Parts: sequence; structure tokens; C-alpha cells
Amino acid sequence: MKVICLIENTEGLSGCPAEHGLSLYIETGAHRLLMDAGADDLILENARRLNVDLRIVDTVILSHGHYDHGGGLPAFLSVNQKASVLARPSVFDAYYSLHSDGPHYIGLPEELKGSDRFSLIDGDTVIADGISVFSDIPVLTPVPSANVRLRKLCDDRFAMDDFAHEQCLVIEENGKRYLFSGCAHHGIRNILAAFQNRYGSYPDALFSGFHMMKRHYSQDDLLAIMETASFLRETGTICYTGHCTGETAYHAMKKILKQQLCYLHCGDTVILPAS
Repeated sequence: MKVICLIENTEGLSGCPAEHGLSLYIETGAHRLLMDAGADDLILENARRLNVDLRIVDTVILSHGHYDHGGGLPAFLSVNQKASVLARPSVFDAYYSLHSDGPHYIGLPEELKGSDRFSLIDGDTVIADGISVFSDIPVLTPVPSANVRLRKLCDDRFAMDDFAHEQCLVIEENGKRYLFSGCAHHGIRNILAAFQNRYGSYPDALFSGFHMMKRHYSQDDLLAIMETASFLRETGTICYTGHCTGETAYHAMKKILKQQLCYLHCGDTVILPAS
């Protein structure tokens, strides 16, 4: 299996321009998948640079309804005429981030609403042989503190986002299981617990942002980062991260996880199983 990072916050060795967003192109033995599409039409430029033919993608999995994961979909759909976009039913709700100068809209582009390319799925769903998604993740441990500014507009008030629009992708190939999550807004520990509950073990590899990026970190934030790293170490899962994890959190976790944690830059390619 091959995973190519088309969009991420940092430029990799390939020289691909970066943006705040995430998009992963995934080749399995039988399928060509796209997990998220970044924030805008940069996905088209980087796909060309990386020799990825977006026209052959057969399925798009949208991890959740934020612009930095779905803002590039209009550009993608303009060049791909066949792929369905699999998303949660609440993906088109009005999502905002609260800032000192007021609320900022961070939902999907309005032009996508009503698109016949979307297939809204609820709960655990098998997409194809060895490819599935799951959602409805129990919150047993604290969610990322960076979630606090993220809201959903409900009846003219900004309610806390419960992230019912978040889903995770699982690929099973050659006896291995791989887990893909966009930002892990439910908390990566909760997502891995949900995975273990379904499959009886932890994944062989994980691709996910951890939503730990902040301008200022409190002692509680740093403790949560360390606790998360210690938990991940015990799972034995090889972790590929970036985007909303933030470089500060990444470097702190790297000290604990060492070779078990890898940064996935824009333009990077990962071949699985790793040699």
C-alpha cells in the first residue's frame, strides 16, 4: 500500500507548496482513495508535482466538515468525474472557530451543499473488501484542549462542537490494519480505544493529526501531550502525524516515541508495510 501526502502544513523534500490542511492519496491493491482534500485548489498543483492522477480516484473519505479538509473538494471534483465523497450526515452544518475578533466560519464551501457526488453515511460502514469507516466514538478520556474554540451554530447560538461529523478510515491489507483520522477531535486515545473495541487490537500504523497545535501551552497541555505519547508507545503502533499536531507537540512526543513517531510532510510518500 502506498500513501502520498498531497497537502500538509509543512513543505517536504519534494518541494510541494504547503498550506494549513490535510489530504492523503492512498493506493491499495484494488482501490485509489483520497482521505480529505486540503483547503483549496492546491491539491491539483501538488498532485501534478507528485505524478498523482486524481482522475482515477474511486472514493473520497471526508474525515470531518472543516474547510482545511474539504475546501479542496470543488477543485478535486472538477477533474474527477466518478468518485463518491463519503461523509457523515452532519458534515454540512455551520462550523465556526471563536477568536478575539469574533467567530470565523470554518465549515465546508457552500457550493458543495446539495452536490450529488456526496454519499452521507451513518455509523460503521464497509466501503469495499478491506476498506471501512467508523464513527460514534465514545469519549472516555479528555478530548484535545484545542477543541474549546470550535463551535457549531445552532438556533443562533454557538454550541460546543460534539464532532458527530468526524469519521475514521480503516484499511486491511496483507494481514495488516491501518487507521486514518483527520484531526482526531475525539482524542486519539478515544479513537484507538474505539478501534481496539472493534478489532481486538491496535492498528499496525496510524495516520492522524492530534489537534495539539497552540500558540501557548499550559502545564496541563504539556502533561496531556506526554500522557498521549506514553499511551501511543504502549500500543506499539507506528504513528505518522502532522497538520494540527503542531511541531512543538511533535518534538515533545518524539522524545518518548522515538522511531515509533514520524512526521508526514507535504509531498512525503509512505510504503506499507514499512521495510
